[in-house]
Amino acid sequence: MQAAKELSATLFSKPWVFIRGVPSLKFLPPEGPPEIAFAGRSNVGKSSLINALVGVNGLARTSNTPGRTQELNYFVPSGYSGDEGDLPPMALVDMPGYGYAKAPKDQVDLWTKLVFDYMRGRSTLKRVYLLIDSRHGLKKNDEGVMDLLDKAAMSYQVVLTKTDKIKAAGVPRLISETLSALKRRPAAYPEVIATSSEKGEGISELRTAIALAITL
Repeated sequence: MQAAKELSATLFSKPWVFIRGVPSLKFLPPEGPPEIAFAGRSNVGKSSLINALVGVNGLARTSNTPGRTQELNYFVPSGYSGDEGDLPPMALVDMPGYGYAKAPKDQVDLWTKLVFDYMRGRSTLKRVYLLIDSRHGLKKNDEGVMDLLDKAAMSYQVVLTKTDKIKAAGVPRLISETLSALKRRPAAYPEVIATSSEKGEGISELRTAIALAITL
């Protein structure tokens, strides 16, 4: 764990940059460094969490409009050419949100296929962090994503977002309830991280978890 903390300090002390938006799988960058992806319902706070992780306000675009992120958005530490032998140590991937009912069905289907095909077929993807809004808890469409991840044997870990929006006493209870729901999930990592991008809570713990995941 100490090694993971030291690695996380190195990874997240560097400036990060956006390198590519991927509207379909044919535009994915070549497989190389380990990737960590963030999944969650529309407006769950993925972009805000990524900005908090890398310490760069506005790097991942945030919006109050659900469904704005429509591509796989790649972020890496800056200073790498992308040439063979000069690849970044890892990449963060902000995936389109799911469960946005007001978008046209054909558009939703395209987003969904892109995300699910990526999660099933990317060998360098080390872990998916499944973001759950603390105000709402696990929903049916979250369970559908977990079904897919379990079937694909894709390691994932639940991250609670926006914990500053609920009473502090409710956070431990929500963590316990979420862990109970994950017990029957074979691909779920048996720890839940509670975060608040606005308050900076849980960010250090998530950074360490990511560093550990890319070294496994």
